Amino acid sequence: MRTGFLILNLGTPDSTDVADVRKYLGEFLMDPHVLQIPWLVRWIIVNVFILPTRPRNSAHAYEQIWTEQGSPLLLESQTLTDALRGTLDLPVELAMRYGQPDIHSAVERLLDRGAQQIVIAPMYPHYADSTVTTSVEAAVAAIRGRVHHEVLAPFYDHPDYIDSLAKQVRDHLPDHWEHLLMSYHGIPEAHLKNADPTGSFCLQDRSCCLEKKPPPQSSPAHATCYRYQTYATSQALAAALGLQQDQYTISFQSRLGRAPWLTPYTDETLGNLPKRGIKHLVVVCPAFVADNLETLEEINMQGRETFLEAGGETFHTVPCLNAAPHWIANLSKLLQSSATESELFSEA
Repeated sequence: MRTGFLILNLGTPDSTDVADVRKYLGEFLMDPHVLQIPWLVRWIIVNVFILPTRPRNSAHAYEQIWTEQGSPLLLESQTLTDALRGTLDLPVELAMRYGQPDIHSAVERLLDRGAQQIVIAPMYPHYADSTVTTSVEAAVAAIRGRVHHEVLAPFYDHPDYIDSLAKQVRDHLPDHWEHLLMSYHGIPEAHLKNADPTGSFCLQDRSCCLEKKPPPQSSPAHATCYRYQTYATSQALAAALGLQQDQYTISFQSRLGRAPWLTPYTDETLGNLPKRGIKHLVVVCPAFVADNLETLEEINMQGRETFLEAGGETFHTVPCLNAAPHWIANLSKLLQSSATESELFSEA
C-alpha cells in the first residue's frame, strides 16, 4: 500500500497579535486533555481568569522570538517536512494540533496524493495525554476510517533518536563547560496519575523513576508514564555522551497554575546551580524536536537571565534537532520501518 506520513506538532499562533495569541491559547487550553477538569470549570478558568490577561503577556514573549518568515516552530517543522519528502519520496504532510496547518486539511492532501494508509507521527518523544493523545485523536477523527492508519509510538529511548540527540549536543558544546541541564516540558502530576493504566503505580513511590538508578521496566504504567520516559531519555543520552551522574541534572519547565507539576522546576534549578558551584552551564531540551517559545524565550532568554543573575558565568543552549541532517536521516529510517516493524507502532 502507498503510505502517507502525517507529521504532527502542537501548534503556534498565526502571528504575535494579541487576538491571534488569544485564539490559539483558547483552543489549546479548552482541550480536555490539557486542562483535565470538568468542562464548565475549565471554561470559567480559561475565559474568566486566563484569556483576559495572559494573551498580552504571551504575545510579548512571541515577539521576542518571531522571525521575518513567521513562527520558528512552524518554520522548523516545515523545513523538516520538506526534507522528509525528499528522503522518503512518499506523501508527507505537516499539521498542527492547534492552529495552522490544520490536521483535517493535511489528511485530505495525503488522500489526494494517493495514500492508502497513513502513519500518524506525533513529534513528541515522550507520551503525554496533552500532546500525544490529543493529537492522535484529532488525526484519527480526520481520517474517519477511510484508510488504514498506524501511530508512531513515543521514541524516547529509540536508538535513532538518542543517536541524533547525542550528536546534536556534541556539535554544540562550547570549549569550556561544567554541567548539562536536561530541561523537559513539565506536566501536572495529576496527568501522570490519570494516564496510569494500573491506577496504582505512578507517583505512589517517588523513587520509581529516580535518575540515580536505571528506570524499572516492570510496570505497564511505563508505556504512558511521561516521568519515567524522560528519565530513560536522560540516562540513555548521558550514556551516549559518557557523562557521570554528577555531570547532569534533570528538570521540568513551563508550569502553569497552582496544582503540583513534575519537579524539580527548571527556573528554581537554574537559580540553585550556581550555589552548587556550577558556573558554566549547557542546557538541552529533549522533549522538543523543534525550537519554539519554550526553548527560545523561556530557556534561552528567561533561563539565561535567571542563571547569570544567580552567579553563573556562561550559559549555552543546544538547539533542538529541528531539520539537522542526522535527524532527518534517523527519522526517515524510523518512519520507513512503519510498514515492516510493527513493534515500533501501535494501531490506534
